[in-house]
Amino acid sequence: MNITAQALDSVFGRGAAGVRLRLEREVDGVWWHVTTAETDGAGVVKGWDTAQLERGLYRMIFDSDHYFVNLGMTAAYPEIAVMFRIIGDVSSFQIQVTLSPYSYSTYFGSNG
Repeated sequence: MNITAQALDSVFGRGAAGVRLRLEREVDGVWWHVTTAETDGAGVVKGWDTAQLERGLYRMIFDSDHYFVNLGMTAAYPEIAVMFRIIGDVSSFQIQVTLSPYSYSTYFGSNG
């Protein structure tokens, strides 16, 4: 299984380049670090496409504070945590977050 992430900036209507992300997995009530990445110029992280992800509970944490501070803004949500479960035999997942300094929305989908 693999995963792709995308961050979109609703203030400027473009991909959010330079957003730091970390992926964690829950095992027996404890969150374990899986990997970190940063979005590219289009706001996408494809570096996790080769990661071997097992079924289970995960969370992806977007560092919105760092992103908006670099734009000279303050964010109400310093981090946006998207918790999701990988089940079944789907081989590819997509997480998308649309962010602004005072709101966000998420999308979770499968690519296969």
